[in-house]
Amino acid sequence: MNGNGISLTEAEWQVMEQLWRLEAATGREVTERMEQEIGWSRSTTLTMLRRLEAKGAVTSDSADGVKRFSPALRREDAALRETEDLLSRVYHGSVSLLVSSLTKKQTLSRAEIEGLYAILKEAEVTEDG
Repeated sequence: MNGNGISLTEAEWQVMEQLWRLEAATGREVTERMEQEIGWSRSTTLTMLRRLEAKGAVTSDSADGVKRFSPALRREDAALRETEDLLSRVYHGSVSLLVSSLTKKQTLSRAEIEGLYAILKEAEVTEDG
């Protein structure tokens, strides 16, 4: 699944992060992790898992009466969706405005700057054909 139509809330991201780390987990395993890490109750976590399943971000299967949840959405696809949404909503589609905004508030390391140059050079080659 490419996840183009799936948008995640902040709370859903937290549950998905667990599933991406674990690859597959029972409701109990996710519940325990969410309780330990952010203090969520069992019912909150299970509600989020059901919501994610209804959205198509998570699949489940049952074996021996135990339900296991797996991500149906790759983290990379979810991140791309969020990035595209941010770019469109906040920066009106302008990548340069986004990068300018980020670099004004945060000092970039030499490696990050070189990485950005490499990305731009690759984009230039791709555009030139």
